[in-house]
Parts: sequence; C-alpha cells; structure tokens
Amino acid sequence: MTALKEYITQHDIPAEHIQFSQSCHSVAEAAAAVGVDEHVFVKNICMIGDGLIVAIVKGEDRASTSRVAKAIGRERPRIATPEEIQELTGYPCGGTPSFGFDATFLVDPRVMELPEVYTGGGSQTSLVKISTEELLKANNGQVVRVRK
Repeated sequence: MTALKEYITQHDIPAEHIQFSQSCHSVAEAAAAVGVDEHVFVKNICMIGDGLIVAIVKGEDRASTSRVAKAIGRERPRIATPEEIQELTGYPCGGTPSFGFDATFLVDPRVMELPEVYTGGGSQTSLVKISTEELLKANNGQVVRVRK
C-alpha cells in the first residue's frame, strides 16, 4: 500500500485513490488518463516561505506568490524545487497530493466551486478523486484567492 493510500485509510478520508499505467504528471496527461475534462483537476503549487505552503488552484489557473504572501501575512514565498518538494512532502513533483503532509494549505475559491476534483495521488501515475469539502477537511486549509 502506498503512503498516501495508507494515510487516506488511517484518517478515514472518503476519497478514491486511482492508479494508472500512464503518466498523470500534467493536467492534460491526467485528464487523458481519467477520460474527463481538464477543469476538474487541481494543481498543488508548493512554495517555501515560513515553512512549506501549498497553493491549490484549478488546473488551468496559475498560483500567485504575491497573493500567497498577502494571504499568510508574510514575505513573498518562492516556488519549491522538485528536490525540496520530495524532501518536504515525501512525494514527487507532479504527484504531490493536496493533503497528507505538514504544510499550510491555501485553497483558491474557484476550486471550491466544484463538487469534486482530481488531485495528485502520491506518484506520477496516480490520482485522488475527492469532494472539495472533504479535501478542505483533509488538509485543514483556508479558502483564499491565490490564483493570478
């Protein structure tokens, strides 16, 4: 059992962990793997500021470091490197989930407009399907505009 699947089970999170044989690294690849529209995918943009910050935006949106700085009331964070993402989350860049590790999670309001979303599943070949309400419970995030 993968670390994320184990986390979902241990914390009784109503989410579906889905494994694929093809890459789900990009939103386009993930949408093709699932066979659904790209607008139901979220990206987890990892930033380094005062600790790890994860800005969760819809797949077609981009995260703004200045909006994140305003949301947390601190200096503008920088985008984490793939090595830092792996080290701080335990997951690879392109497979980072929206919960399951220690970070400040900021969820863009446009994400919450969707009933459910697909997010990183802990590897570049897996995804998690989860309701946005459960996602917010799982990561104890705050809803704040972080998209550009």
